[in-house]
Order: sequence, then structure tokens, then C-alpha cells
Amino acid sequence: MQFADRLQNVETSAIRELFKLLGKPGIISFAGGFPDSALFDVEGIRAASQQALTDEPGAALQYGATEGYQPLREQIAAFMAGKGVTGLAPEQLIVTTGSQQALDLLGKTLISPGDKVIVEGPTFLATIQCFRLYGAELVSAPIDGQGVDTDALERLIVEHKPKFVYLIPTFGNPSGATLALERRRKVLELAVRHQVVVVEDDPYGDLYFGEAPPPSLLALSASVAGSRELLVHCGSLSKVLSPGLRVGWMIAPPELLAKATMCKQFSDAHTSTFAQATAAQYLKAGRMPATLDRVRAVYAERAQAMGDALRRDLGDAVQFVQPQGGLFVWARLTGAGGKATDGRALATRAIEQGVAFVPGTPFFCANPDHATLRLSFATVDSDKIREGVARLARAL
Repeated sequence: MQFADRLQNVETSAIRELFKLLGKPGIISFAGGFPDSALFDVEGIRAASQQALTDEPGAALQYGATEGYQPLREQIAAFMAGKGVTGLAPEQLIVTTGSQQALDLLGKTLISPGDKVIVEGPTFLATIQCFRLYGAELVSAPIDGQGVDTDALERLIVEHKPKFVYLIPTFGNPSGATLALERRRKVLELAVRHQVVVVEDDPYGDLYFGEAPPPSLLALSASVAGSRELLVHCGSLSKVLSPGLRVGWMIAPPELLAKATMCKQFSDAHTSTFAQATAAQYLKAGRMPATLDRVRAVYAERAQAMGDALRRDLGDAVQFVQPQGGLFVWARLTGAGGKATDGRALATRAIEQGVAFVPGTPFFCANPDHATLRLSFATVDSDKIREGVARLARAL
């Protein structure tokens, strides 16, 4: 077959390929980026779906507006207001089939072949694949424990004049890093100064373990004149409620929202109206705060268990920052004591020992750090985390 030229720019996800190796019985997996299905509020979702079929069965089961089910748009706007976003009208957002679709719509509406897009190094693997599919030339901005280096980011903006900048400011995937408050303001100021669009992807911001993280870029934009008009915010219920609902949203300036809606119409007509109606009823019922409290407590315990185990069993052979939220520990092999220095080679030996993780290499769009690795603690209880880390230590 004669496939489209654009497919030459992408390859199968290294993570998906790794999953093919996980069929070994008894393996402990730190590889996935999934929430724990045992924490899903099944009763709440069941009640919400039944209520949706009781209140508006026709609307829940019929075709719907491409922009989204209006009651859900209203609930999302209220949800965002609870997180400090002021002046958000339901008409300023569209519902997407997961936040992944929002990224695809950004690719369709903003990227022409050869356009430059700045992303963090490392960043979400699917973002790299998606933007490259549309012909983007990706530029890597360095990050540290406080998120993207804003001085370096400004230099890259000046040098490359990108179509937009893509960031995961809060508990990033894979880095786990959270952009410091002063850097968040700087990012918004850079957007205005250089008239560049900034995309804020925020699927993990509600999963904090202690104090809440700094306000989102969207919430802060009210204090930086002109920044709201250059900001796109992508959100999702996947990590906090259920990935299976496939409910996300995109908040963007009107002209971009209109183009994205048009492209979404070509793709899927609309996100499942039944899923949207269920999500709307769930948010309306007020169950989300209790759900978040529960998942935060469980993930906090597991994150601590993983951090403690890594420090005890791997010692100075690995460096990492203890996560304060999200789903991941991002670590770097130091080679201390003659131990491993390449995450890719270690991943193979780890599977032989009965534990899996994702090497960090694929998360870089350029100049990958092969000594890095991503460990997810979300779906494994604390006892298995300790056993899994012990197995990892044997593979070093």
C-alpha cells in the first residue's frame, strides 16, 4: 500500500511495544500511566449514568453538538471556577474525546509541515508522536525540579519563533515536575512579549498529595494582561474519574475554538453524548471532592513507599525528586558503584527479574538522556512496590 508521507515521521510507541513483554506471570509493572481501576467510583458513575437516562434519555442517546453536551460544559466551567479560573463561560470550551483529542486538534489546526513547536525535554510521548504526525519540527526546552527553565525557554522562543509552546506545568508526565509560581508568571509574560501561543496540558493537577500546587496558567492568566488570548488549556477526567469515559476539554481563544470544532466534526462528530451526560450528572451530584480525597491519599501512600524503597534498595545508584503529586517517579541512573547507567538495557534485565518500567529515552524529542527511567506507582499497592523495587535493585 502507498501510505501517507506523514507516517514516516512517527513510529509505534515504545511503551506499547514494552507492554508486549509483560505477559510473564507474576511480573510487577511500574510501566503504565494508568489510574488504579480499584479506585474508580463505580457506584457514583452508575448512579450518574442512570440519572442521565432518567432526566434526558433522548439527549443522552442521540447525536449531539460537536462543541459538547451543554450541561457538561456548564459543569466543567463550574469545576474550573472552583480551581480559581474566573470569567469562564461554557461557550469558551469544547468537550473532547479525552485530552488526547485536544492535542490532535491542535495539530490539525495549528501545525503545518516544518512548523516549529517547543516542548519540554522530557515530555508526554504521545505529544511527540502527535505533533510529528502533522509535520512539526520539535524543539526541546530543558527542565529541572521546578519545571521548564524559563530563561532557556525565552532564548528558544526568540531563536525558533515557534507556532506554539506545549507544557505540562503540574506533575508532568514523565518528569513529575511542577512549574514554580514565579516561572508560571514568566511563561505568561513570555507569551505576551513574544506573541506566542502557550498550551497548558493539565491532566494531573488535581492529584496532589499535600499542599495544592500553584494555580494553573489559566487561573493566573487573569493577572497577566493579554495572556488569556494566547493560552490554550487542556483538561481531562481520565486520571481523576475514569479513562473509559473519554471525557476531556479544551479552553481556547474563540477563533482557535471554532477551527478545532470544525476539525472535530470531521473526526468524530462529537464525543459520546452518553459519556458526557454521565459525567455531567456526576459533577452535578458533588461526588468529585470525596473521590479526589480518596485517590490523593492512596497515591500519596504509594508514592512515599516507592521513594522510600528506592532510597533504601538503590541508594546513590539512582537520583530522583520525591513526587508531590501525579502518577510518576522520574529517576536517573548515576552509575555509582559500577551499577547501570542505561535505562534501556536495565529495562530488559528488570523484566527478567520480574519488574517492568519505561526507560526515559522515548520521552525526549531530541538529545535523549538514556540514563533516565519512569516508574509509575499508581496501580501497585505498597507491598508490591517494595517487592518490585527490590527486584529492580537485583537487575542493576
